[in-house]
Amino acid sequence: MPNIIYVLTDDQGYGDLESFNPECKIPTPHLNRMAAEGMIFTDAYTTSSVCTPSRYGILTGRYNWRSRLKSGVLTGKSKALIPNDRTTIASLLQSRGYHTAFIGKWHLGWDWALIDGIDSGGEGWDATDFDNIDYTKPVANNPNDLGFSYFFGHSGSLDMAPYVYVENGMPTQVPDTVTVDRGRYTWWREGPTARDFVHLEVTPNFFQRSFDYIRDRAKTEKPFFLYLALPSPHTPILPTEEWIGKSDLNLYGDFVMMIDDYMGQLMEVISQAGIEENTILVFATDNGCSPQANFELLQAKGHYPSYVFRGHKADIFEGGSRIPYIIKWPAVIEKGSSTNAIVSTADFFATCAEISGYQLAENEGEDSFSMLPLFKNNNQDKFMREAVVLHSIDGSFAIRKEEWKLITVPGSGGWSFPGANDPAIDTLPPMQLYHLTDDPAETTNLFAKYPEKVEELKSLLIQYIANGRSTAGPLQKNDPIDFGWNQVSFMGQ
Repeated sequence: MPNIIYVLTDDQGYGDLESFNPECKIPTPHLNRMAAEGMIFTDAYTTSSVCTPSRYGILTGRYNWRSRLKSGVLTGKSKALIPNDRTTIASLLQSRGYHTAFIGKWHLGWDWALIDGIDSGGEGWDATDFDNIDYTKPVANNPNDLGFSYFFGHSGSLDMAPYVYVENGMPTQVPDTVTVDRGRYTWWREGPTARDFVHLEVTPNFFQRSFDYIRDRAKTEKPFFLYLALPSPHTPILPTEEWIGKSDLNLYGDFVMMIDDYMGQLMEVISQAGIEENTILVFATDNGCSPQANFELLQAKGHYPSYVFRGHKADIFEGGSRIPYIIKWPAVIEKGSSTNAIVSTADFFATCAEISGYQLAENEGEDSFSMLPLFKNNNQDKFMREAVVLHSIDGSFAIRKEEWKLITVPGSGGWSFPGANDPAIDTLPPMQLYHLTDDPAETTNLFAKYPEKVEELKSLLIQYIANGRSTAGPLQKNDPIDFGWNQVSFMGQ
């Protein structure tokens, strides 16, 4: 069975890779090489346009809005989102003999030990209050409990305290100071910080630990799965000194170049370890680029992180959830191949199941379709996905089927114009229908012109929601809303 390495970057746009955007002003030679040696997916989507829910979809093969998290994201203190009895890619592969590892930004919650035993969630809970966490004790309901043999990472985004590494359930150090940064690009929220947690060094640290893990596992006979979830180029935007100014754009462009260089180093480590031929390497982003990258400045210099698409992170528009997606597997995937099949990041779950010979149960991967037919000569006839459901930060829905996309709200569902509270919303049709082949920028709303198409897509979306699944099989139940369970919508998540 193949080794599997899944690299997820944070808040990086479709237009930030030269292999997806001919007008890209950020050099990405190493990811260009990965694309030339593998397959690019031009119509790939995340399940959500923000961090936590998109990660939920990747690991579970289930749409995030079926969980308790119906909108927003978690914080660095939030309790675990995925119950321990929910199958993940890691537990699936672990059951098939894989050694599994997570390194990076988790952002799916775990349960910190508390000094006085008071629940850190619920009414009145303060996301900025960290005095009650006991960093000398293990955290419960962590990645080890979801199938990861090894994990090293931090709880939320890199701008969300507490700034503490946790390794296999134990904080590596007790925080002994409080840090904050208020820079235009480099900011992070005030919070407790451990001495071994240096913001500038976090991305390099995760890559170096991943290199060590790959080298070690390559010496064994057992296949491995590594999920490397980077906290970058999300805020704080912190390229190391050698990369500052390299893009001639801004720190965001520099940071993207740094990540590209590390991807080159990662591919070299795989090659030198002698495992390249039968290793699946995935590169994906969790959602579109954040406005924190400074779109106005980037556009003034000729670079648009969302490519031709409308909107950005948090939005229901294409710029929020259409992502660059590359998969390299020399033993199976033809070099330099491309597909316009509509895929979701949730699909990697069923793909891993088929590759490893795992038979999915009725309540596993409810929204995941195996991409293996696409890997083998881009056989779209055998790829079973009918449509993809999209979701924004405020809980708005969209559905794409073939060239059509229906958005069930009048606005962006996120941060770009028109937002939910903008007066312009009252003047707009209740829904939006776009023909993405003719209008990828979503400029012409065809809602009034094609009522039959609106009804078709709306009915399909309702069916998917009501059935508890979009794959074939017995009906399942969506998780109920739990109003006592913590979630937060942060501008910088």
